Amino acid sequence: MNSIDSVILEVADPAAAARFYEAAFGLDPSQVRLRGCEAVSTGFRGFTLSLVVSQPGNVDALFEAALAAGATVLKPAAKSLWGYGGVVQAPDGTVWQIATSARKDTGPATRDVDELVLLLGVEDVKATKQFYVERGLTVGKSFGGKYVEFATGTGTVKLSLYKRRALAKVAGVPADGTGSHRLVLCGATAPFSDPDGFAWETAAPLTAAGSDAPEADTLR
Repeated sequence: MNSIDSVILEVADPAAAARFYEAAFGLDPSQVRLRGCEAVSTGFRGFTLSLVVSQPGNVDALFEAALAAGATVLKPAAKSLWGYGGVVQAPDGTVWQIATSARKDTGPATRDVDELVLLLGVEDVKATKQFYVERGLTVGKSFGGKYVEFATGTGTVKLSLYKRRALAKVAGVPADGTGSHRLVLCGATAPFSDPDGFAWETAAPLTAAGSDAPEADTLR
């Protein structure tokens, strides 16, 4: 295993979630899939997904599309030391960061996404980093026990680790949460769970019709 091929969001209503994500983000169906699930989950689910884009205008375009489709603002889009971005929560409860390191637009605004990043909020960054290194992931960047970013290939989901409370603060939500993460990571691996309870499954190929197995539909 050397990367995340895709993630599955476990949602109460896959059809409604698919409509939201198509209208809001137009995400790559090979990277984000949806699965019906009624597992109990309260508060912060311990992760965020980030859409990294090339310029502030693209942040605004995605932010506005997400709100129009039914998302809730957790942090309004604004300038910061690292660039420009904001945070929204999808109707299914998933927290999305939309950001760019650029400070000025260099062209017309689009909803093009350059990179999809999954940030896992973990209790012990160093221990979880070692856990994933032992399973084949390669560290791209590491800042002690605060943050780790794993190297990934083109077309895959970038995985990063962050302290859980720090990630909740970035997301603009309380850190407390219980129950299911409502998230499954998929890659070239046998099923397992990491030290913080995030589940991995063997990646299933897309069918010719553009969908996965019946229980994990792609966005259409």
